[in-house]
Amino acid sequence: MDDPRGYGSASEHLARVQASHAGHHQPAIRLSDLVQTDSNVLNPENGYDLDGLPDVNFRLDKNAGRVVWTIDGEDYTKHYFPPNLRNLEFSVHSLIGEMDYAGVDVSLIHTDPMLVRDSSYLSECLALYPNRLRSMAPVDEWRILSETDTVIQEITIAIQDHGLNAIKFNTPLVAGHQSWADIEYKPFWDAVTDLEVPVFFTLGTGQGRRQNGPSLEERDGYLEELSTLTRWMDRYPDAVCSLTHGFPWRVFLDGARIVLPDDLWAPFENKNLSLEVCFPVRLGDIFDYPYQEVWETLEQMVFRIGADNLLWGTDMPFQNRFCTYQQSRKWIESYCKFLSNAELASIMGNTAGRILGIDTH
Repeated sequence: MDDPRGYGSASEHLARVQASHAGHHQPAIRLSDLVQTDSNVLNPENGYDLDGLPDVNFRLDKNAGRVVWTIDGEDYTKHYFPPNLRNLEFSVHSLIGEMDYAGVDVSLIHTDPMLVRDSSYLSECLALYPNRLRSMAPVDEWRILSETDTVIQEITIAIQDHGLNAIKFNTPLVAGHQSWADIEYKPFWDAVTDLEVPVFFTLGTGQGRRQNGPSLEERDGYLEELSTLTRWMDRYPDAVCSLTHGFPWRVFLDGARIVLPDDLWAPFENKNLSLEVCFPVRLGDIFDYPYQEVWETLEQMVFRIGADNLLWGTDMPFQNRFCTYQQSRKWIESYCKFLSNAELASIMGNTAGRILGIDTH
């Protein structure tokens, strides 16, 4: 987390880590007495934006595998990362070891502003395990309008020269929080879709962070993002795309139930759009394994979208905050008895294989 590769400097990388921790829902912990507290002080106004990050001596405690910051003489931490990453590292070799133990054949590596931003490094990872790994390519969304040609060149090199397999696009990181499907973005999206690889979208909710539970503004903001996605798909009807992490489940919680509005399903009339089945990392602090509270929601997803447009995902190693890699499989495979063998096969591999061009046989 303090390696400069892919960044201007090590300090810029660490600033990205601080900004990402600022808005994450995991509680901050005061280390002197382990009392849980708020962490918005890390960046109270700007979410992912690096402008105005407060100086709280944000740093790494590599022995304990965690981030630490100091306010008024008190040290704090937050487990956005799971509490078992010595040196705050999760290497490609660590991933393969986890995959072997959990019986996972192939993994698709995600990207994020606080994680790897260097497509050449990701290419090196794929070369080490060519039959086991695929990778998304990072995009600096905030630079698209100001450096359009450069960003296009970077993503083209990532796919064509470095051999990455998909594109990751975080809509909350678009400069000025304007619509990422506006006409100003057309040159970028024309170039991206010409590469003919899947685009994995992480959509926002239109609000920086919730204060006291889900808000109507967040629900409406997410539905507006889905509307933008529908407009984008209408413009690029042949583009294959997917939504990472599923829906923002916490926004749609009503007590111990997930209540999903009908408007959520409309974009999936386009069969080129798929959805990740990924509950433990988002709700593991609320619901315990085997996550019986979400079984009904998964059944609804199969009915409304179809299993052939659902793909299993974990956010590994982040999901290790709440369950093991094996358990992130078993809650579906061993407990969701409403799934047919064909539906289970689609969710657990065939959908991802189709999207990524992998022979799942």
